[in-house]
Amino acid sequence: MSDATNDLQQRAAALDSADPLAKHRELFALDDVETVYLDGNSLGALPRHVPERIADVITREWGELRIRSWDESGWWTAPERIGERIAPLIGAGAGQVVVGDSTSVNVFKAVVGAARLAPESRDEILVDATTFPTDGYIAESAARMTGRRAVPVAPGDLPAALGPRTAAVLVNHVDYRTGRLHDLPGLTAAAHEAGALAVWDLCHSAGALPVGLDAHGVDFAVGCTYKYLNGGPGSPAYLYVAERHQAAFDSPLPGWNSHTDPFGMTPGYTPADGAVRGRVGTPDILSMLALEAALDVWEGVSVEDVREKSLALTDFFLECVDAYVPRGRVTSVTPAGHAERGSQVSLRCEDGAETGDVMRELIARGVVGDFRRPDVLRFGFTPLYVGFADAERAARVLGEVLVGS
Repeated sequence: MSDATNDLQQRAAALDSADPLAKHRELFALDDVETVYLDGNSLGALPRHVPERIADVITREWGELRIRSWDESGWWTAPERIGERIAPLIGAGAGQVVVGDSTSVNVFKAVVGAARLAPESRDEILVDATTFPTDGYIAESAARMTGRRAVPVAPGDLPAALGPRTAAVLVNHVDYRTGRLHDLPGLTAAAHEAGALAVWDLCHSAGALPVGLDAHGVDFAVGCTYKYLNGGPGSPAYLYVAERHQAAFDSPLPGWNSHTDPFGMTPGYTPADGAVRGRVGTPDILSMLALEAALDVWEGVSVEDVREKSLALTDFFLECVDAYVPRGRVTSVTPAGHAERGSQVSLRCEDGAETGDVMRELIARGVVGDFRRPDVLRFGFTPLYVGFADAERAARVLGEVLVGS
């Protein structure tokens, strides 16, 4: 073992020993020996207690109580109840977050709802040009539906692109490829100054860093729950509608669950008050209640503490990459500045190495991340269960793989 390796491993051990969040790792079903899991920015790890909870939902609530569980087990109110648990993690007050449907469906609701709140003279919807592709597809459809046009704009160019024709802007808080953290407070303020509404996609930030929706005056926000919130594959997403917009929010999907009297079965639609207006159809109860149980791992956890550890982890990982990976093999495309970094590190392979082959070899050696074509390796750092020893090992194995490639 080299002196550099010994030094980094000793530092990692000391940092893990002093980490107040380290004890939360035992709440998750993780193999502490064989695998370093750095793909929580795609699918969070399983909290250990969730299978027991879901077994009870299936065998007792569904198997024994059956239809009675809509009332007796609280199934009917789950979308709002779980929304209230997510709200503090994204800086939202009570009554503004509802859980249900996919991220894509909620992006559609939010963008159409925002456009319908704007005057008809505002005929443009500005869309983050670097966004996850689905957001762009949805925004294009929302623009067609509302008689507007979608205009792709790089996040850094948004302030200059805003104007009297802008109805709304749709931006990702953290770029899924690079891990770049965009300026939510500044861009929201710029949108409002231009008379437009701000819609934010929080998929790569909720549960990883403070968001501050209420504090920064965000109008609408959406996000998935299967990444840093550990809700499980395909777990339902959430929709935030600021309280000041709820009475006028005209959802493009007015389902019976959002009706003021859902069991009245009337032909005319009258929307419910508050966050309930964001519901559509029957909730997906099994995944909904798995998410609710998964959120237990956040009890007593400060998002500010999570952010502090996230930055320390990514700083340390980048230092280890610099020590272990030969010069010129990779370049970080994740900003070095803390104010511009989410909770992932993306490395570009600079020498023609096949990124997929590199990641497959990393996974074979017990370091699980992912890649984005053509040349980006992504490593997500979930502070509740990733430690500094994980960061050191991942960088060391990456160096070994690239030396051998």
